[in-house]
Amino acid sequence: MKFFMKEKSFETEVEFGKLQISGDDKYGYRPYQLLVSAVAVCSGGVLRKVLEKKRLTYSDITVTTEIERNEKKANSVQKIHMHFVITGTGLTEEVIEKCLKVTRKNCSMVQSVEDSIEITESFEIINQNR
Repeated sequence: MKFFMKEKSFETEVEFGKLQISGDDKYGYRPYQLLVSAVAVCSGGVLRKVLEKKRLTYSDITVTTEIERNEKKANSVQKIHMHFVITGTGLTEEVIEKCLKVTRKNCSMVQSVEDSIEITESFEIINQNR
């Protein structure tokens, strides 16, 4: 990727269009937002693959994040908590716990930051009637 400096941001061209990145959210995505998005969406995508490989029936996955930052250390991201809401049929807590363990091990973004950012997960299941 190649980033070009603009007046108040940096910009790159990606497959789906231009990506504006700035420390000021008036001019683009903030870097920490992209970091957290990468971790959450990678985890959600891997979870989807795990559910499919296990032939589990689901219709939706929502990931909500909570972030803790350290103002004394360049406002760095210290912790990302992801809460997964999985909607499906016949899902159990035990099965989803196992799926999330596999997800954590196979998410490249979690593996990339796990030594510097605390990553935690929780989940809830919304069971649909057949």
